[in-house]
Amino acid sequence: SVSRTSPNLAFVPVCLPPDPVEVKELQRFVSNAKRLFVMTGAGISTESGIPDYRSEGIGLYSRTNRRPIQHAEFVHSASARQRYWARNFVGWPQFSSHQPNTAHLVLRDWEKLGKLHWLVTQNVDALHTKAGSQRVTELHGCMHRVFCLACGDQILRSELQKHFEALNPTWKAEAFGVAPDGDVFLTDEQVHNFQVPACHKCGGILKPDVTFFGDTVSREKVNFVHQRLAESDSMLVAGSSMQVYSGYRFALAAQEKKLPIAILNIGPTRLDHFATLKLNSRCGELLPLIV
Repeated sequence: SVSRTSPNLAFVPVCLPPDPVEVKELQRFVSNAKRLFVMTGAGISTESGIPDYRSEGIGLYSRTNRRPIQHAEFVHSASARQRYWARNFVGWPQFSSHQPNTAHLVLRDWEKLGKLHWLVTQNVDALHTKAGSQRVTELHGCMHRVFCLACGDQILRSELQKHFEALNPTWKAEAFGVAPDGDVFLTDEQVHNFQVPACHKCGGILKPDVTFFGDTVSREKVNFVHQRLAESDSMLVAGSSMQVYSGYRFALAAQEKKLPIAILNIGPTRLDHFATLKLNSRCGELLPLIV
């Protein structure tokens, strides 16, 4: 029931079409799985037009010297928060409008068929949820939610956009390129007069409900994911180099349990040396070929 969507290949590394032999190998892997544990990363969303960080030549790190905001910087610096939210405000309309691609829809269908036991995504773009997946853990949170660091009150990011607009009726800025986490490139001069709202309940600091670099995933969430992995009989990694430890630890746990591990990712990953199967293809091109 996958509806075909045209992929946006602007941020997808060049790769060869799927090899028929590899397609058969992945088919065998998926057919043998009864309770498949899937972990996705930025490489599953590049075909929806969202760039990743690490892809050679086109990832954010290779194109620019920009780095994502650090947790401590956001919490301790009002000017860093102003800069972050100004960029995020400009980037939000585009970021929030991205739609799931074929790969997201295939995984949703596998869940409906009872093949996919649990899906863990390292992405913060909500595309799995938009696709209709329900057995999902957003390991690093989601940009579509915002919460107060003081009282914990949550609001939708779309609601916060209205508060930004009300506080900054005449503020305008042209963006220079977009980053994987939805913000854009702005100069310090552009950011200077941008007003940032406080929590309407307690006046506290508002932060996206995502794990910034330098922060850690909660122990409760990590334990929950380990439980889902313990119930599974195989692991598929789709669109991730697994360089970030918060996700890599689950691959190590799967290896310890001697679960078969398949990787679908353009370029090398941290798991290549112990994976059962490594496929160098686009997620949206190969996954729909699996019955």
